[in-house]
Amino acid sequence: MEKLKTRQIISVTLTLFAVFFGAGNMIFPPAMGQLAGTNYLSALVGFILTDAGIALLGIISVVLVGTEISDLGNLVSRRFALFLSVGIYLLIGPLFAIPRTGSVSFELAVMPYVSKQYAWIFSLVITAIFFSLTYYLSSNPNKIIDVIGKYLTPILLLCIITIFVVCLLKGESTEGAIQYGKMSAPKGAYASIPLFQGMLEGYNALDGPAGLVFAIVIINAVSAYGVKEKKNIVKYTIICGIGAATILSIVYYMLTYVGAVTITQFENGGALLHAVTSDLLGSMGGIILGIAVFFACMTTSIGLTTSFADYFHELLPSISYKKITAIVCGFSFIISNVGVTQLVKISMPILMMVYPVTVVLILLSFLKKYIGNRRQIYVLAMLFAFCIAFIDGLEKAGISFGMITSLCHYIPFYELGLGWIVPAILGAVLGLLPFWPMNKECADDSGKENGTYLKEQIEEVGN
Repeated sequence: MEKLKTRQIISVTLTLFAVFFGAGNMIFPPAMGQLAGTNYLSALVGFILTDAGIALLGIISVVLVGTEISDLGNLVSRRFALFLSVGIYLLIGPLFAIPRTGSVSFELAVMPYVSKQYAWIFSLVITAIFFSLTYYLSSNPNKIIDVIGKYLTPILLLCIITIFVVCLLKGESTEGAIQYGKMSAPKGAYASIPLFQGMLEGYNALDGPAGLVFAIVIINAVSAYGVKEKKNIVKYTIICGIGAATILSIVYYMLTYVGAVTITQFENGGALLHAVTSDLLGSMGGIILGIAVFFACMTTSIGLTTSFADYFHELLPSISYKKITAIVCGFSFIISNVGVTQLVKISMPILMMVYPVTVVLILLSFLKKYIGNRRQIYVLAMLFAFCIAFIDGLEKAGISFGMITSLCHYIPFYELGLGWIVPAILGAVLGLLPFWPMNKECADDSGKENGTYLKEQIEEVGN
């Protein structure tokens, strides 16, 4: 009987946690906690639902239908599988996640110690060093990632736990550069809809889409311990996924609490976390946190860069792995100097468009047995969800379609950022109607080598 030992389950769980725990996981919960104030617990629940919750569902959905993200996309069509894979890799790659690792590294590890007047020069230098190291280490990442994961990730977690405990013991303090005390009144949407605002904030960490890509990591890790039967792989993937999501949730609680009890206002969560650490634990505490964050972000950057380069080299074998890595690092260097705050502002409308489509596909994948070959259900549900999410995302960015945007406000849950739910259900119901053409080709009939499969996808798109 195939069975993992407890220590093996713990090992895989911690590996998955380390893969997910990156720059966004550090900076968004403290900022959310400060804005949510007394409503921080409701906001935290929303954040966990759309971050760790969607990531967990994504992992489970992939392992139930196959082994990788393209297997999930194949439920719709092979062309959509290609589109989904490329889109997700770009999101968690050079468009947002990788540049953010460089920005957070600079703002937490270096920016507090340099003059604001010359901060942009230091930003260019530090991020250039950061992405040069990423490029160099991406050619042989395993050893450095193992070292950082084994030693520096625990140091980072120890810093977070220490900050949380000291904040608990600190109590009310209105003296000094940073003030702590009773939680302030919630600000903005956190006053009226903290749960739903927390859900929108959870989009920013990018763990939801990442779960679809990182599912292969946990599947391979479980298989490496000799688990070969599908039902056992599914079982241990779910167990380890729940474990990683639980650890993430505990860390989010500590970080959110730290933000909630900090009265002094900060521009973003990174600045808050560093300032509070230096204040509570002294300058050495801030330095240790900065170093740990720098290398933790480096690990994330290397992991995302190698995953992206591996995928696109397989997709486009005429372009070398090193060339793709160089392009990713160069592009990420440029984008990272926009700054964390600006990156969040730019990414939020896009994530509001992408997340609903991803969630709809994940949830419908659990009904694969009942949906069968009626792919119109997937297509219409995702299309209807995207249309509303697209309008909502642009509205959040200050772009309106006039009467169309006004009419969308009558859709249930639209004001909560969840206006896509009812249209998605309507689309799925319409997909059940008998007059839609039935595609007899089985969605998961893809017993081909991955490289050949990807080449055929490119040829199909070209045609």
